[in-house]
Amino acid sequence: MSYQVLLTRDAVRDLEELYEFLTASDSNAKADYVLDKIEAVLQGLSESPERGTRPRELLALGVGEYRQVYFKPYRIIYTSRGKNVYVLLIADGRRDMESLLQRRLLAV
Repeated sequence: MSYQVLLTRDAVRDLEELYEFLTASDSNAKADYVLDKIEAVLQGLSESPERGTRPRELLALGVGEYRQVYFKPYRIIYTSRGKNVYVLLIADGRRDMESLLQRRLLAV
């Protein structure tokens, strides 16, 4: 069974900001490499979205509907509905993820 992977506006913005940051702080080649790897991870979700783990920061709040996969140090947070996988957030996992997840996913 194949799923359609869809990026929310926030996830698209996350990728754009990540690309801009990497080109400014490292190189275009590094930015291209990281985005290619993230795209490969996203492609993998089209075949098996259930493979992701549940973010511990959200489980601690009793929220279990989201999953995550990694291209370290980047975390990709998503949810599945029917045959669609919605990518909600792509962020460096070294950030304060608890605050970021609450702000972006729970509107707290």
